[in-house]
Amino acid sequence: MSKSVTSMVNAGAMSGSGNLMDFLDEPFPDVGTYEDFHTIDWLREKSRDTDRHRKITSKSKESIWEFIKSLLDAWSGWVVMLLIGLLAGTLAGVIDLAVDWMTDLKEGVCLSAFWYSHEQCCWTSNETTFEDRDKCPLWQKWSELLVNQSEGASAYILNYLMYILWALLFAFLAVSLVRVFAPYACGSGIPEIKTILSGFIIRGYLGKWTLLIKTVTLVLVVSSGLSLGKEGPLVHVACCCGNFFSSLFSKYSKNEGKRREVLSAAAAAGVSVAFGAPIGGVLFSLEEVSYYFPLKTLWRSFFAALVAAFTLRSINPFGNSRLVLFYVEYHTPWYMAELFPFILLGVFGGLWGTLFIRCNIAWCRRRKTTKLGKYPVLEVIVVTAITAIIAYPNPYTRRSTSELISELFNDCGALESSQLCDYVNDPNMTRPVDDIPDRPAGFGVYTAMWQLALALIFKIVITIFTFGMKIPSGLFIPSMAVGAMAGRMVGIGVEQLAYHHHDWIIFRNWCRPGADCVTPGLYAMVGAAACLGGVTRMTVSLVVIMFELTGGLEYIVPLMAAAVTSKWVADAFGKEGIYEAHIHLNGYPFLDVKDEFTHRTLATDVMRPRRGEPPLSVLTQDSMTVEDVETLIKETDYNGFPVVVSRDSERLIGFAQRRELILAIKNARQRQEGIVSNSIMYFTEEPPELPANSPHPLKLRRVLNLSPFTVTDHTPMETVVDIFRKLGLRQCLVTRSGRLLGIITKKDVLRHMAQMANQDPESIMFN
Repeated sequence: MSKSVTSMVNAGAMSGSGNLMDFLDEPFPDVGTYEDFHTIDWLREKSRDTDRHRKITSKSKESIWEFIKSLLDAWSGWVVMLLIGLLAGTLAGVIDLAVDWMTDLKEGVCLSAFWYSHEQCCWTSNETTFEDRDKCPLWQKWSELLVNQSEGASAYILNYLMYILWALLFAFLAVSLVRVFAPYACGSGIPEIKTILSGFIIRGYLGKWTLLIKTVTLVLVVSSGLSLGKEGPLVHVACCCGNFFSSLFSKYSKNEGKRREVLSAAAAAGVSVAFGAPIGGVLFSLEEVSYYFPLKTLWRSFFAALVAAFTLRSINPFGNSRLVLFYVEYHTPWYMAELFPFILLGVFGGLWGTLFIRCNIAWCRRRKTTKLGKYPVLEVIVVTAITAIIAYPNPYTRRSTSELISELFNDCGALESSQLCDYVNDPNMTRPVDDIPDRPAGFGVYTAMWQLALALIFKIVITIFTFGMKIPSGLFIPSMAVGAMAGRMVGIGVEQLAYHHHDWIIFRNWCRPGADCVTPGLYAMVGAAACLGGVTRMTVSLVVIMFELTGGLEYIVPLMAAAVTSKWVADAFGKEGIYEAHIHLNGYPFLDVKDEFTHRTLATDVMRPRRGEPPLSVLTQDSMTVEDVETLIKETDYNGFPVVVSRDSERLIGFAQRRELILAIKNARQRQEGIVSNSIMYFTEEPPELPANSPHPLKLRRVLNLSPFTVTDHTPMETVVDIFRKLGLRQCLVTRSGRLLGIITKKDVLRHMAQMANQDPESIMFN
């Protein structure tokens, strides 16, 4: 409420109320808060914050103490960002270390210290040779530990069984914890965070229990070997941190609009620690999740992302001074002729994105509408068992997906022992180590190609069924793995083509015999970007994240070409990314800024009441009793009521929120004497003229919004949709010549848009 309105109310109370106490001049508890599954009023939150700021500024001139308080208030935003960055970075580091250890626990254990991962165990060993760097006496596989055999069929079967048992144990623990303690900790969390940032209230979604359970179960599900990643859920974890710290400062805890600025910055910190890409994180928050992103939030997001990345770098979870496992550096330039395979990878990414979204949404809808949804624990156990049984025999699916991506991104140096680097070497080669020429593929490369092809098919299928189960599940890493496998195979194909046919016209200009022309790892990276872009429809932030992973400016053009191509191809089949599709599936009231509304309808076509419906429920300014209003509130479930002069004139005065009316009446009955059921309620400056023996009237002008947003009945819906989007309205009143005709809520707008797009308008479930 604006300050002028407040001063008018105060003036009215002093001049006309006599002994009547306008108790609402003192703010009472819970006023201005919202109920669960309701939309916030952005305009009101903005004006409340402006009032608060003006009050602090005027008070700061009164004394030194008030001046210090105003400084603390100004700095509280930066303090919150610092705390979010520190906690998000710390949690990401702990998750990385725990995942590393628990993933290796499925294969064996370190005898010197069981909490060491395989790599850490062999670091401390003095008996490790360079050729057998993965083998050391201190690290024992389960078969060596239990039956003292390292080779042979029985050892393989025992290791296989232990791998499956550990995977099932981790998955069962995760789904049980989520089910019992924090049901909101499942999924990636990004669709819900997008909805919350657009102004929707989901209480408990960013709570302390959700934070704790999501952090613990994220470690369990990633370690279980399921086809999911931790990157999406890390955004949810960071937003939980943001919500926790904003509740410590009244500036944010009492204003839902300001709180969402903090959550936007927290989302940036989440991506910053997920990919080690602070700038990419800020752009991700701006491009993908945020609804309202003022310049001030941009700076604060940048600061939060910087602190989070710095904290993670201090923890150094991978021991390579990098923020992610799959950081790479390439030394070979790319050539114009390679743009064609890069664009082909973009097409593949777009097609995979479309296939994944359609199949995954169909499966999730089936889960929602059939008995399958009643058995979340059984579903997780079955999918984990299938994943573990099929994944173990193939070395590319057995290891963690992050390690797989790391190997696919890697350039083949002289020191690489991977199968993908098993080329036939020229014995007379005397070149420096870091500039190895293109060579013919050896047996290991051909074997790896077969295994990668099988792994690719498996990943594509299993990810469709895994994403959306009742466990924390990110989509970034599986999508990148699919793209990286396809890219690496294309890269090796182009490399061998260039080696065997260097006299072809496309290779003649840039690929001389004995030169290092093609980098298959770069193709893997371009493929990963294309597939991630196809699924999420990210473009700018995706390219920046990938650029921050490679640290090479010259690879921006291939990444841009692949990202744009994948978006074009995927958009040709449907405009929705995976997160928007899940928002629609869950029926969240999300007005997407990217959607265009081109239909020629008017406000009068959408407003309620429609023809044949009962008239609009309204309050009159000075003729209804407390009992009348309480009855109206009891019999309807509307979020608020327009206030008119009288039922005959229907001239609009303002709008009163349901929750605030309930709180105001409850407080008045407790704190103001003489208020009974037949007390007259009035919203005017002066009390109405009443008979001498009538009970005390109740003044409720303070809860009245005197400037509700109104449109005329002939306003085009295109304009109305734009107003709802850009101003973040909850509702808008429809008038003609000052007379109230009806009301349009956000839900009405969403239903109308669904109807115009030939979708089920009843799929919008929430207010």
